[in-house]
Amino acid sequence: MLTKALAVCAAIAAAGAISACGGGGEDTSGGGGGGGTVSVYSSLPLTGASTAQTKPLVNGIKLALDQAQNKAGDFTVEYTSLDDATAQAGQWDPGQTAANARKAASDESTIVYIGEFNSGASEVSIPILNNAEIPQISPANTYVGLTTDEPGSAPGEPDKYYPTGTRTYTRIVPRDSIQAAADLMAMEDAGCTKVAIANDKEAYGAGLADLIELEVDQFDLEITSNTGIDPKAANFRSYATQVKNEGADCFFFAGIVSNGAVQLTKDVNTAVPDAKIFGGDGVCTNTYTGEKEGGVPADIAPLIQCTVATLDLKSYPGGQEFLKAYSDKYGESNPDPYAIYGYEAMSLALDTIESAGSDGNDRAAVLEALFNTKDRNSVLGKYGFDENGDTTLTSYGLYNVDSSGNPVFFKTLTPPASVAAE
Repeated sequence: MLTKALAVCAAIAAAGAISACGGGGEDTSGGGGGGGTVSVYSSLPLTGASTAQTKPLVNGIKLALDQAQNKAGDFTVEYTSLDDATAQAGQWDPGQTAANARKAASDESTIVYIGEFNSGASEVSIPILNNAEIPQISPANTYVGLTTDEPGSAPGEPDKYYPTGTRTYTRIVPRDSIQAAADLMAMEDAGCTKVAIANDKEAYGAGLADLIELEVDQFDLEITSNTGIDPKAANFRSYATQVKNEGADCFFFAGIVSNGAVQLTKDVNTAVPDAKIFGGDGVCTNTYTGEKEGGVPADIAPLIQCTVATLDLKSYPGGQEFLKAYSDKYGESNPDPYAIYGYEAMSLALDTIESAGSDGNDRAAVLEALFNTKDRNSVLGKYGFDENGDTTLTSYGLYNVDSSGNPVFFKTLTPPASVAAE
């Protein structure tokens, strides 16, 4: 008799959402199997403001593993969830990220590492995992320099992250050259003429801000300034005055919530009350948009639009089934969009291990299979990876904020290939 989870899995597979189902319920899970046991680790910030996104992401990972009954082919999969944030930092911490990567690298059974959430964290973990030849799947990183040397990257990138000379890192979200173009499309559509940008100086935030500047010439917009802010500042009133004096009618924050996003937005809104407010996926969460969750005041929220690589979850192949399975397991019918990225990251890991057959416990074989992923029928749609480890998906979702302070899908933005930097 089929269990409820397997029935859902079959329904999703029938819809063409995924080629196989996978999944684990607790932070660490395992069992016996004919092919032996392999380990999958995730490293995500489970402390601080990002938890509104990362806890549903981990739930998605567990759901996929649970549906597969902890199996990938003949192998039993043991999953361990690691926190790369610390209470002291209030967000991801470089030392903790390095410790997580080393923990996974020291485990001979490790076959896939899911992470990181923050691009700056992957700058830390990729070299460690690369030396151990561990395949890595990021469900969230967008910084271009992790995979390419295209505009927006720093000198020496991306080669400095791969000491072995072999690529071991992939990501299932489109990189920031695509997100920047989508953000510019959104601001142009909203009637912006002058945009002031602030960034949090991290790899993701500074990189996204630079790319918006680099690509703005193809849009009917002017960037008045691109300013790196001190995330720990008590207030940003001086910067807000600068935005007002520049005559900006729109404001864009490139960074993550815990790096001053809420106070910065409040100060800018006080100085320029009518300015429309935009952000990337780093702030597209209710801890930024929802007053009850510590975000901006309710009267500011209607001014906000933000981008995330996730589209309307219900519109995906198998999206309805995913949402039902998630709701049945966790009692939440409208999870943060990153839940589906966690689900797909683990599903991809399980399918890749299975595709390697009897070599599913061999890192080199699994890595080769991962980079050979082409035209994968997944819950996110059909995609594959290029030689750099970048996904072939090219769309971002634009989100508004509802009356409860939650980001809600508004429309799909797909920049022309000629706009987003190649």
